Amino acid sequence: MGTLVNCTDERLAKGRIFDCRSALMDAQYGPTQYAKGHIPGAIYADLNHELCGQIQPGVTGRHPLPTKKDFLQQVRRWGINNDDLIVTYDDDNGAFAARLWWMLRWLGHDDVFVLDGGFKQWTEKNLPVSVDTTSAATSDFSLKPALTKVVSAPDLLPWDGLLLDARDPIRFRGESEPVDPIAGHIPGAANAPFANNMNQGTFKTPTQLREIYHAAARQDVACYCGSGVTATHTILALMHAGFDEPHLYPGSWSEWITDSKHPIA
Repeated sequence: MGTLVNCTDERLAKGRIFDCRSALMDAQYGPTQYAKGHIPGAIYADLNHELCGQIQPGVTGRHPLPTKKDFLQQVRRWGINNDDLIVTYDDDNGAFAARLWWMLRWLGHDDVFVLDGGFKQWTEKNLPVSVDTTSAATSDFSLKPALTKVVSAPDLLPWDGLLLDARDPIRFRGESEPVDPIAGHIPGAANAPFANNMNQGTFKTPTQLREIYHAAARQDVACYCGSGVTATHTILALMHAGFDEPHLYPGSWSEWITDSKHPIA
């Protein structure tokens, strides 16, 4: 099971690297930053296109998963092979890199890691940066049984276990909602901001994460956020801490609120 690697890990030299930098309020941020400089050999993975399916207003959330068939074709276009070691990174605590980490595991690929500290740690260590675009020949990557677990909205009415909301506390409490049209949270959820997984730009230790998520040891866990992105960061943290695979609610809050029958807390 893969979770994290650091900037000096020898596996980086033989891995396929993917740049997942993004910004929820600026669709051009990631591609622009990639063009300015990235880890040598990295391929850019765009959250809004390659890591996201077709948005259906009033039906889906802001970042619905693509179909497995469509994402499989994207993985093949990237030239990923079944025996490749994959490393993903971003510059936002791993929030976007975790999305690709989770999606590759969704296709059954276990040899995938998030770069702890991301691009910021890479540049702070004065490691090389490139502006060259990397491409690879189309592969014949084959689908394997998913390593991930998924729940849908009906499963949460209610959820018989621990439901974690990875958003900021003020969004969870409904005091402020800068992204979605309705504020609040799914009834029964506990707030577990994904930023709490971090300590000065890198993940907290497994011991520290087990202390944060101690209740997860006794319950079936499901995670959600605003649109199914930062919730994968919480899943990564839980897996790094040694807990069983949590469930992801991919549509998350932005999908939940499309149905007026869904209760809101």
